[in-house]
Amino acid sequence: MAQKKHVDIEIAANDTEVVAKCDHLIPMTQIEEMIITLRGVQVIVDRDLAMLYGVETKALNQAVRRNINRFPSRFRFQLTKEEVNEVVTNCDHLLSIKYSPTLPYVFTEQGVAMLASVLHSETAVDVSVKIMDAFVAMRHFIASNAQVFQRLEVIEHHQLEMSSHLTKNDNQIAEIFKRLDQENTTPTQGIFFDGQIFDAYTFVSDLIRSAKKSIVLFDNYVDDTVLTMLDKRKPKVTATIYTQKVKQQLSLDLAKHNAQYQPIDVKQFDRVHDRYLCIDNTVYHIGASLKDLGKRWFSFNKMEMTARELLKKL
Repeated sequence: MAQKKHVDIEIAANDTEVVAKCDHLIPMTQIEEMIITLRGVQVIVDRDLAMLYGVETKALNQAVRRNINRFPSRFRFQLTKEEVNEVVTNCDHLLSIKYSPTLPYVFTEQGVAMLASVLHSETAVDVSVKIMDAFVAMRHFIASNAQVFQRLEVIEHHQLEMSSHLTKNDNQIAEIFKRLDQENTTPTQGIFFDGQIFDAYTFVSDLIRSAKKSIVLFDNYVDDTVLTMLDKRKPKVTATIYTQKVKQQLSLDLAKHNAQYQPIDVKQFDRVHDRYLCIDNTVYHIGASLKDLGKRWFSFNKMEMTARELLKKL
């Protein structure tokens, strides 16, 4: 089993990068761990190469720039910011490149081979051979495990399909519940029979609770029970009653009510025979006065006319 190398780490005086001086060649397995795949090719980051060669990253790249014609883009290319983030995420030992003022370069296998010719040392040649052997070993590993990788891709594909299928099912279930909710919404018309006092009371109370801005009631037979029903509305929802005659008892009840609860505005209006309940901009025709709900048969109907249109007739 190969021994781990001994590495002395020092910080360059005029640079924040780490320089490593190796007492002997690094084990093959450690070099293989430095090989990553970017843009569909296997590469090594310049900082790892500099450590392997025992030089500063700056010196390595300077040597390359002096011989730039030997390093086309298929030998060496600069990473984008997104690629740097990807590398840092997958390689903890390269965290420092995330904060480097310049984007790092990476070298392909051909680029590593060319480095030996520009660094001009036997050590560089030996290290380059070792690195290229690592590239070859990585290719053999990938080739030997191609079926495993293919199976993993198939499993991942099936997982994505299953996830998509589950999402589709979730959407279908949500649509079912949405339709059920729609079926449970307030009916647009119907009849309450005598004796259905609580059902009729609950129906109108739910209408009042559903108001978001305003409630307008046209009803010629209003008493304190109607005021109590309108108190079921949400805070800040206005309430106005139009009735044929504001009797003394109603005025007294209204004054006491408004002294304690959300105020209700009562106005005299004698041009209406039927009962209408306006919830925001929706108009319901109610066949009975609110104080007499359920005592006799009555019908209700959601009208096509809006509350705005109705109130314009006042």
